[in-house]
Amino acid sequence: MRVLAVDDEPLARTALRNILAKRADIEEFDVVDDARQALSSLRAHPYDLLLLDIHMPELSGLELLERVAKQHRPIPAVVFVTAYHQHAVEAFRRRAIDYVIKPFSPARVHDALNAAVRRSAEERAARLIETLRQLRFAPQRSARIAIKNRGRIVLVDAAELVSAEAQGNYVLLQQQTGSYLLRDTIHSMVEKLKPYGFIRIHRSALVNVAFVETIEPGVGSECIVRMKTGKEYAVTRTYRENLKELALFCIGTEGFGPG
Repeated sequence: MRVLAVDDEPLARTALRNILAKRADIEEFDVVDDARQALSSLRAHPYDLLLLDIHMPELSGLELLERVAKQHRPIPAVVFVTAYHQHAVEAFRRRAIDYVIKPFSPARVHDALNAAVRRSAEERAARLIETLRQLRFAPQRSARIAIKNRGRIVLVDAAELVSAEAQGNYVLLQQQTGSYLLRDTIHSMVEKLKPYGFIRIHRSALVNVAFVETIEPGVGSECIVRMKTGKEYAVTRTYRENLKELALFCIGTEGFGPG
């Protein structure tokens, strides 16, 4: 197996180089600093596997894959290497061979490499094409939102926001600890927060899907969404369809729709 490792962090490159050098099933490997160097290497040599960082300067790992696809070149299998726990991580795990979270252990990287060896070339290509299709529309949960609050601008990680609730002419953005009261409308917040994993469950409330813990029967056609913070929201029939966005799939005989 021929491997190309792409990472802009010197320590990560050294660790990957040491791990790859110990593998008898790896015929050859290269380690480069960024995505542009990776493009040059991919043009010059065929590889079976990319160990690919996501967040890199100038060109991200995902943008690198898009460039390769547009050049109509064979796309190697991919193991994503990332320091971020994002909404898209689940997509990486399901559709790419694997993902490795930094800081990683040699054993964790070896597990990912073993999985790559087992996967046939046809299966890897098909799964990666699906990964690119899904990731193009995946919310970027690492992004920060600028909030005007009491005469200053506060930068808040969107992944840390739990909910948004209408409060008259204002909207209350709730974190696990603390909140922000903004002069805005809940309708406006629907579009602004949707890219960060928020869904509307009530005419006056949005919730971050990452903080939803359970969905339980309510009164009549309602159901109750319980958040990890302990707060509960009643979801009317009008917004129950939105609950399908909470999970990739549902196991069991009943879905999220009306019973």
